[in-house]
Amino acid sequence: MVEYFNSFLLGIIEGLTEFLPVSSTAHLIVAEYLLDIKPSKFYNFFTIFIQLGAISAVPILYFKRLTRGFNLYKYLVTSFIPAVFFGLLLDDFLESIFQGYYIIALSWILGGVILIFIDTWIKDDLQNSDIEDLNYKQSFKIGLFQCLAMFPGISRSGASIIGGRIVGLNHTSAVEYSFLLGIPTILGASAKKMIDYRDEISSYMFSNQSIILFVGFSVSFIIAFFTIKWMVTLVQKYGFKYFGYYRVIIGLVFLAVLFWK
Repeated sequence: MVEYFNSFLLGIIEGLTEFLPVSSTAHLIVAEYLLDIKPSKFYNFFTIFIQLGAISAVPILYFKRLTRGFNLYKYLVTSFIPAVFFGLLLDDFLESIFQGYYIIALSWILGGVILIFIDTWIKDDLQNSDIEDLNYKQSFKIGLFQCLAMFPGISRSGASIIGGRIVGLNHTSAVEYSFLLGIPTILGASAKKMIDYRDEISSYMFSNQSIILFVGFSVSFIIAFFTIKWMVTLVQKYGFKYFGYYRVIIGLVFLAVLFWK
């Protein structure tokens, strides 16, 4: 029963945090630490699998946008190129160098400070309010920003949203482009990591562990579906500062936990 509860809880965390600028990976790592979940190949695979659950909500919510025309795909591919290059070149290296709970806590705080002040530093560019008004140079820059998420605790969605704001997208467009960019990025990263588990996948899928995977996947999908809709509305009204406050607070709390434990 404990494993089913953990699956349910981690699915909620993944669904809530994958598309918010708060770092889903950091939340899952900290949750596993607090739940005393021991590192294993299965839980590593489980983490990848529930990410696929979260990203599955995007094509459903943005079906009309994805079928509107070819321009969007040109820009998404352009933004995805840096992730392919640096992911293959540096991802595992950076993960090994910058591992550690203190790194995650400090990344939460630093990213939070940036989100608190990003709307003060950058004003909406009304001439570039729609994703389809992007160009290749802007798309590529957003892709470069997304690569910052290779450092633990740096949010993929947060980095790409900040990149979108810097190149001129308004709040809503920056958020939606981050959601859409997550489709090739998460699918590509998951495919790369699943190669490492090719020998175990069949045993995971055709055993009692498949129920754990299904629970996590389903919960992650459902929570992500509603989180995406909620986030767009929240950002339209308040910007990103409240996500920044949350990151700073949770970073400081986690530092205190690490110090006193």
